[in-house]
Amino acid sequence: MQPVVIAVIVVFWLLLSVKVLNEYERAVIFRLGKLLPDAKGPGLTLVAWPIDRMVRVSLRTVVLDVPPQDVITRDNVSVKVSAVVYFRVIQADKAVLQVEDYLYATSQLAQTTLRAILGQVELDQLLAERDRVNRDIQKVLDAHTDPWGIKVSNVEVKHIDLPVEMQRAIARQAEAERERRAKIIAAEGEHQAAEKLASAAAVLGREPSALQLRYLQTLSEIGVEQNSTIVFPLPIEMLAPFLPGRVEANGSRARV
Repeated sequence: MQPVVIAVIVVFWLLLSVKVLNEYERAVIFRLGKLLPDAKGPGLTLVAWPIDRMVRVSLRTVVLDVPPQDVITRDNVSVKVSAVVYFRVIQADKAVLQVEDYLYATSQLAQTTLRAILGQVELDQLLAERDRVNRDIQKVLDAHTDPWGIKVSNVEVKHIDLPVEMQRAIARQAEAERERRAKIIAAEGEHQAAEKLASAAAVLGREPSALQLRYLQTLSEIGVEQNSTIVFPLPIEMLAPFLPGRVEANGSRARV
């Protein structure tokens, strides 16, 4: 009878002591309250019940959603900003020993760091230089969570909620900027066209026959369109004898 009882006790002890850990899990073992030097796993792990206590720690990347935070930027603009933090445990013993709840601690640290970093930048920098802001937040978070055995791999500012008044002001600013660019482009086009016209006038001035050739080319283009009206340019000097008077060089008017 005794061997049967002993066998039952051994089987019961093995059921309580043998643990199976997945590939992404590690076991932190406390023996009589003292931490064993190395975390165990993955696979079969023997935990000497009842003197050992095991804490499972996952090494997979955790996606932490930071709720919207009320932030006042450096230029005194109130916005709501939400973000997402990617981190994972790289030292399971530190994650259990150094902090009570590393998930909650990292969440609270991410919220405070988000408000602190965004309070040091202006709204234009927050909107235009989001990658740099993300790197600054990630660097600060990683430095604070390193003693906990946690590695913050990435931080992304997910959404920026602007007040309605600020949205209208930004829209007016963007519209004014586009109008300025349009005027500059139109002015540059007029300047280039004036330069080309001046260059063409200089060429026609050196070669009087070129003007006649250009005139004939224009008539040819008009004829292709089958227009019924053709305009002939006529120098005013040819009509001077038929006019009641002409303007002399001194500006006085005389009869012919």
